[in-house]
Amino acid sequence: MRGLTRRSRIAPVIAMMALSGCSGAVAGSTPARSPVTPAVPARQVAPVLMFVGDSFTVGSGPVPAWRTYASETGRLLGWQPVIAGAGGTGYLNGGRVGRTFQRSFEVELAWRPQPDVLVLSGGHNDQRWSTVRVGRAAERLVEDVRAHWPGTRIVMVGPIWLDGAPAKAYRVRDALARAAGREGVPFLDPMRERWVTGRPSDVMLPDGVHPTAAGHERIAAWLASELV
Repeated sequence: MRGLTRRSRIAPVIAMMALSGCSGAVAGSTPARSPVTPAVPARQVAPVLMFVGDSFTVGSGPVPAWRTYASETGRLLGWQPVIAGAGGTGYLNGGRVGRTFQRSFEVELAWRPQPDVLVLSGGHNDQRWSTVRVGRAAERLVEDVRAHWPGTRIVMVGPIWLDGAPAKAYRVRDALARAAGREGVPFLDPMRERWVTGRPSDVMLPDGVHPTAAGHERIAAWLASELV
């Protein structure tokens, strides 16, 4: 062994340390542990609630879109509202913008990812049309939505009249209820509710038709309770 150089005597020791996993560590010491990254909780995604509607849905007068019953319903449920449509529109009536609910769905919503719930709300502006045609237009829209978004829950809300609805409004309401029944979707009827419980100005704007912000909140509380 005397013939071995100092380097040749040390080499086997280093090799044994490497094989035993002790390289770079002091005997008897605890090996350093790699830091553990804490688990990140999965992000909760709120359900998406889409609307197609008229001025009651998108806002009118001093009530902007973010204060309508549609937006407020989303807030009450903790869902993400996406609102389409325009004032004066309906299943057949194009209003000043010249598009029906069908067209509002096609240009404002259909290109988006599938929502959890779609609310079709209206009929208030369809009184000058044949109720048979209004019902058929509603059925066609439901069928197109179902074909485009098979997993979406569709809910139909009838015409909103806070007080003093004319006879034709009831006939439109009934036609839409029948259409919803034929298509197998829930029909919610605002005309069965009592909205004016005190001063009319508490829930209606001076035009006697559209809701105040408080009126929208009342409608939202009703709709939210119906959707859960």
